[in-house]
Amino acid sequence: MRAVVVRAVVRVTAVALVVCAASAGLPGAVAVAAVPSYGFDGDARSVPAATGTGNAERLEPGTTYRSSFTAGGKAYYRLELDDTSNAYVSVTAVPRADATLASGDGIKVSVQNADSVGCSRDTVTVGASRSPRPLTAWGAREIKPGKGLCQEAGTYYVVVERTDTGSGPESDQPWELELAPVSEPPLERTGATDVPEEWDSATPTPPVAEPVRLRGGAGFAAATALGEGVWRDEITPGQTLFYKVPVDWGQQLSATVDLDSADKDTGFVVPALEMTLHNPVRAEVEATSIGYGGRQTSAALAPMPPVRYVNRYAPNAPADGLRFAGSYYLVLHLSARVADRFGEGPYGLRLRVRVDGTARSAPGYAGQPVPRGVFEAGARAGRGAGAGGPAAGGDGYGGDGRTAMKAVAAGGIGTGSALLLVLGVWTVTARRRASAQIRDRAQNPTA
Repeated sequence: MRAVVVRAVVRVTAVALVVCAASAGLPGAVAVAAVPSYGFDGDARSVPAATGTGNAERLEPGTTYRSSFTAGGKAYYRLELDDTSNAYVSVTAVPRADATLASGDGIKVSVQNADSVGCSRDTVTVGASRSPRPLTAWGAREIKPGKGLCQEAGTYYVVVERTDTGSGPESDQPWELELAPVSEPPLERTGATDVPEEWDSATPTPPVAEPVRLRGGAGFAAATALGEGVWRDEITPGQTLFYKVPVDWGQQLSATVDLDSADKDTGFVVPALEMTLHNPVRAEVEATSIGYGGRQTSAALAPMPPVRYVNRYAPNAPADGLRFAGSYYLVLHLSARVADRFGEGPYGLRLRVRVDGTARSAPGYAGQPVPRGVFEAGARAGRGAGAGGPAAGGDGYGGDGRTAMKAVAAGGIGTGSALLLVLGVWTVTARRRASAQIRDRAQNPTA
């Protein structure tokens, strides 16, 4: 019986610590929580950032990797590719939350072949806000008709560089990285390469409904799944929130964000709130931002064409990024400078999401992408997200194994009440197990 009680006490203590930690970040908690850090994929593999091609580690599609590097050099990673599949690699760089950044601080990502020929190049910086936040750039090796470069099978390299940091305090600080390679198979039959010029480009009317409360995720892997509707959340200055919306072939996504007013309206921050849309391989599709003077304000993504395979042949963004079905990520960041003008918050926001159009059949792929299902939407990939509420098990928190604790936090249960509930549950359990052991000993005295 003593062992049963000891085990119960240990379990209660562990759960109490988890509940206390979860409740520390709730509105109304006594402790002031720090700005949440980026939520790296819990299954990510550690990979070193090689300083040259000779010792570059291989990246496998479908596996997420975690790495880090400092300014002043290049980080190399290796890909082994065939001559039929497209390869995409997103790189999310995470500066320190207290970093002092210049507008040009950021990362540059390129994919190069064994002859140093560039296959793609993408650069992203923090911009005018100078607010530290996760920065995502991507690289690609694409097989396209009539394109002579980077079409052969062989070894390719993902090269990551920091943009100019000068001699400031951040120049020698390491940035953590999350890398996510994806492989897309070719089509069974070669299709059209002409992008339709006509599509419904009218500004869609944002949905109007009573908002459903939820909590945004801290990273791509923990992005909160949601569907069409109106969603309410809170954000603190310096925080970045991630959501994912399933969009099928032939459908159009639109999104609007409303930021609530503050207690005062003196001063102005430009830009204050930034909203960025990323496609299923995490490549940036479209972005918008708004200034903030303490009064309620709103911003919307520009109208975008429907998701189509042929969009990859479009000459410009955002059309060329709308080339896959799957989970599209909405990323919101509130500038850290908002706290200096209007207080630490949190600030309320509403996210209005609309998905128009009838889902169409997927193109005839000659094989499966890696990871499997990355270019699928609806119930298969979005776990049933729709107008009725968040996906991922119906709790709105991504189904990442922390649903119970997040549900306790979201439900507004105080720390004391939660602890009493947990203590009660395990007290009953301990007593039942102890009684069961006593009955067993009585029935089997020689056991």
